[in-house]
Parts: sequence; C-alpha cells; structure tokens
Amino acid sequence: MQTIQVGDPAPPFSALAVGGVCGAGKRVSLEDFKGRPLVLYFYPKDDTPGCTTQACGLRDEWESLGNKAVLFGVSPDGAESHRKFIAKFNLPFPLLSDESREMAEAYGVWVEKSMYGKKYMGVERSTFVIDGEQKIKAIFRKVKPDEHAGQLAAIFRE
Repeated sequence: MQTIQVGDPAPPFSALAVGGVCGAGKRVSLEDFKGRPLVLYFYPKDDTPGCTTQACGLRDEWESLGNKAVLFGVSPDGAESHRKFIAKFNLPFPLLSDESREMAEAYGVWVEKSMYGKKYMGVERSTFVIDGEQKIKAIFRKVKPDEHAGQLAAIFRE
C-alpha cells in the first residue's frame, strides 16, 4: 500500500451517499466534483462517542464550511446506519457507505489498530482535502474528534 501525499491525484471512488443534498441515497464518484473543493473525512463507526463528537463539530461549523467545499463523512457502515446517525444528530452533510472498504484501502486508512492489547483492522480517523483539480491539497491523519472542525476551518481560511 502506497501512502498518499499532498499533491498526489486523489484516488477515484464511487459510493452510495445518504443525507444532505443526496437525500435518501445517490451514488457519487470523484469525477462528480471536478472543479469544486471536496473533503472526505474517514471515521470508524456511526454513533460512537468519538465519531459523534467529530460529526457534531462539523455540523456546528457547517455554516462556515458548507459553502467552501463539498463534505462527505466516510465509514464502513451501511446506508441504514448512516440514515439513523444523520437523523439522530441532525447532520447537514452526506455520509458515504464504504462497506467493501475500497475507499478506506485506496486512501490508506484501513489499518491495523490496537485496543486493550488486541490487534484488529479498522479505519484510521483521517481527512483528505481535495482541490478542484482533484489533487490532494491537505491530509489530516489520526484526527482528534474535538479538533477536526477547527482544522478544516483553518484550511479554508487560508
């Protein structure tokens, strides 16, 4: 697996999006966003403490972030899980379902993790900012859920 660097072309993707402008569900791909800034934030699981903190932070900054870039949360959860998460926390942006983990693998965020001494595979909380030419503009790895919205806001203030 090759590590993605700033300046690299964004890996192509096609995934089911639910919520926000995508409503009940719509397949989207990288090509759909050519010419527009795009943010993909990868998180481990819907409705868990850290992921909820992260999503709600983005929700609370939505007024300033939403008009600067298209934003998608990405996790291995299915569409129904995403619908419940969006409804429970009133999230204004869509979530991508990556049940096959193809996106997580392409972006290098499907990694070995460890909890209480047990090793397992999972999503490393990471964010990729993609410019209008579909090149990687910024990467945030091992994102702290409560700092994420501020980090993104700072990128778009530059």
